[in-house]
Amino acid sequence: MPNSRFAEIFKIVTADRAELLSDWLETQKAAGVRRPDLFSDAELTAQLGQFLDGLTAALADASEEPGGDLRDEEWAPLRDALLDILRERSERGAGLAELMRFVQTLSNPLAARLTEEVADRPELLSGELLKINRLLNTCATYAGTHLLDERDEIIERQRDEMRELSTPVVQLWERVLTIPLIGTLDSARAQEVMENLLNAIVEHRAEVVIIDITGVRVVDTQVGQHLLRTASAVRLMGGEAIISGISPKIAQTMVELGVDVGEVTTRPTIRSALAEAFRKVGFQIVRGEASQRG
Repeated sequence: MPNSRFAEIFKIVTADRAELLSDWLETQKAAGVRRPDLFSDAELTAQLGQFLDGLTAALADASEEPGGDLRDEEWAPLRDALLDILRERSERGAGLAELMRFVQTLSNPLAARLTEEVADRPELLSGELLKINRLLNTCATYAGTHLLDERDEIIERQRDEMRELSTPVVQLWERVLTIPLIGTLDSARAQEVMENLLNAIVEHRAEVVIIDITGVRVVDTQVGQHLLRTASAVRLMGGEAIISGISPKIAQTMVELGVDVGEVTTRPTIRSALAEAFRKVGFQIVRGEASQRG
């Protein structure tokens, strides 16, 4: 037997479940939440039934109205049912507004039955209608918040993955690393470049790092300073940095901007930078015999 706080709502939800499901389905159709392109009537009815089952189980044990996050254990059956439905509808392509209205459309069928049941007790009716609205609005808000949090997590994870892909550190040879930079080098990305590079130096025991800026869109004072700070950090780790991809235009721009590379080695191409890196670590590039004969 449910707690007296939700006795009336519990009775309405359990009195004629099949009729309530039918009315709720019609309400969803009228409200434009039906989405026949995503779900058949049978699938939608199964979702509605799953929500009602969770609601019924929660109402049977709940002594207090749910908090905004539905975290109280007595509301766990409703929360779990709601999350399952949200996951399925979201995977099929239902929008955020539709997902929230999916829950809110139960209000009219419940209110209509409650009105018939306690029409002679207006004070009770008013209080129970308020409970229904608060409960369903809480579920709708929870659904929206949960989905937004999930999407934020996905976006942040994808952003991290893109940052890793945009700043890859590659071991070219024993004790030789390279990091090809592409696009824009702002402060946040420069910090990531430095962290990834320093960690890779330790991991691979590197002595020479080639920072290739061939793909950097714009080289201005800020970019120049980022590169020099990175080169300084490499030296502090006991390595040496070579900046490659210095075209005549970039060289002229850096001179005009007053960017002094100081003791940092620069090369116009990754090929010449690699040759310099090999020289610094004691390797020598020798043309093969077959190539010499050819």
